[in-house]
Amino acid sequence: MKMMMGAAALMLAVGMAQAQDAVPTEVSTLDGATVTVHLHPFLSEQEVGLLRLVATNPDALAVFVPNRDGFAAMAVSPDDGFIRDGVPVASAVALSALPDAATAAADAIAGCEAKRSGTAPCVVVLDISPAG
Repeated sequence: MKMMMGAAALMLAVGMAQAQDAVPTEVSTLDGATVTVHLHPFLSEQEVGLLRLVATNPDALAVFVPNRDGFAAMAVSPDDGFIRDGVPVASAVALSALPDAATAAADAIAGCEAKRSGTAPCVVVLDISPAG
């Protein structure tokens, strides 16, 4: 049973990675960190604008990632979105200070999945790799 659950989790992770790869990205360098915005088609202009601000403005980045040690990621549900009525939705999860990019993405997705109200699986919309 554990083997089947592990295989299912691996297949889900591979599927999420493949879906994530098909999405256009914008990559910025900010204070030595690499910030990648994943431009999913479900994101509104307001949501894309805020993500771009985080990727290019040190003060905005500090709000999303107060601890700049390690890797960070933000995941949202396509059905829930990121911003509604000018406020971030509860299922939008940003985590930082993680040991690697894969852990940051997986943990952000897991946090989003636990809070989403929609049916579409959560995806990463922002990831940050620390300065070398």
